[in-house]
Amino acid sequence: MKDLLIMKFGGTSVGSAERMRVAANLAAQEGKKRPVAVVVSAMSKITDLLLDTMRHAEAGDRAGITTNLAALRQRHEEACRGLLPEGGQAAVLPRIHELIGEFERIVNGMAMLNERPPRSVDEAVAIGERLSALLVSEYLNSAGTPAAAVNAWSVVVTDAVFGNASPLMAPTREKARAVLMPLLEQGKIPIVTGFNGATADGRPTTLGRGGSDFSASILAAALDAAELWIWTDVDGIMSADPRLVPDAQVLDEVTYVEAAELAYNGAKVLHPRTLAPLAEKKIPVWSKNSFAPEKPGTKIVPQIAGGGSGARAVTSMKNVALVSLEPGSPELNGVQVMARSLDAVARADVEILVVSSSSYRQNFCFLVRTEELARTLQALESALALELAHGYLSPIQVDSNVGLLAAVGEGMQGKPGLAGRIFTAISRVHVNIIAIAQGASELTIAVVVRRDGLEKAVQAVHAECGLGQRPPVPVFPFTGKDSGVPKPKRRQVP
Repeated sequence: MKDLLIMKFGGTSVGSAERMRVAANLAAQEGKKRPVAVVVSAMSKITDLLLDTMRHAEAGDRAGITTNLAALRQRHEEACRGLLPEGGQAAVLPRIHELIGEFERIVNGMAMLNERPPRSVDEAVAIGERLSALLVSEYLNSAGTPAAAVNAWSVVVTDAVFGNASPLMAPTREKARAVLMPLLEQGKIPIVTGFNGATADGRPTTLGRGGSDFSASILAAALDAAELWIWTDVDGIMSADPRLVPDAQVLDEVTYVEAAELAYNGAKVLHPRTLAPLAEKKIPVWSKNSFAPEKPGTKIVPQIAGGGSGARAVTSMKNVALVSLEPGSPELNGVQVMARSLDAVARADVEILVVSSSSYRQNFCFLVRTEELARTLQALESALALELAHGYLSPIQVDSNVGLLAAVGEGMQGKPGLAGRIFTAISRVHVNIIAIAQGASELTIAVVVRRDGLEKAVQAVHAECGLGQRPPVPVFPFTGKDSGVPKPKRRQVP
């Protein structure tokens, strides 16, 4: 289908009746010009509410289940009343209750078993997106724009890795065309649930947290879309988190690999896997702000002419932990320990953010997200139980008081002295570097520092690379004497 546009709306962009109305009107406006398909997230905070309800179920906490179900009903009933006229409400409220009833049935089963089977979790947590799709589609229909809610488990075919499934593109392409193309040809806007899919034999799956972005890119690739617009609550991809760096700027363009690296290292604009399905077809992506739709946003493209001249952005993560392993005996081969450790962590479905090693002592460390730390340690202790028990391997060390900083840009490739400037900028603000990592592609320089120094380090690197509105920070002479720590002379920056 020529000039097809896929529009994806995140949780804050459909977080209330008002935001749903804005999102639906944006889709309807574009739908007057060309075919449009929409992918929606659950309303903001709803996925967390659903997961919390399932935790209460596993613990047998019936009171907690009841409280959360009431909150779930109230939130969506309020949205329905704010979106639809009375006649429409009468038809849609029972369907809302029916979907919440499906969730309640699954949760009650978990409470009886005192466990949360992964397959059941995937089926239950997608209720949030199904409720959003219902409300947005019904609003569009009531406003005179034909639309249809579509559950993505009838469209997106995945493997059976519950909780973090990957798409099978050939069958997805077949199903997406069979289900969505007839709707588009009829002039309807399909409102597709993000985040979820199903195995080839129909078992519900999810694509991991933040997977609605991924859903949208899967559909864009499967349907040969002309563009994908991802609507969030920020103006686009920025040179740094504006909460940390006040003079951070919106980037006009970034490449696929730059956007993926930024997402992987903590930027919250995109899901890290979003761009993979689009690369082969070179489908452009726009990151736009649904709260300020008049702003142009950031365009994500396969390549940028000239490639840039250094880092494009600096990103960071606080909720991380550094895991360190060291052979306790020279008889133990450090390379084999590293290989077995990384294999164990991979089989536990843990994503490693940074790896750094020492050649002589054969110790090494790696960085993981805090929420994956317990699973990481369990996997390591199981895989290396014998070595730990007999002292061939020193006790595993964990440092949770750390943060990750990453400077990203294709223009960093082959630029002498850039890494040195970044390290100097960090040391200039008296932040100690704990570990560093840079791949052979020179696309990203990742640095692990103490968490209480992370903000200062991000600000220093951002300024050093000239990414904001202020000029790069010069090297100041040390003149301070307080507490024995030298301090730079202060200067006013316009």
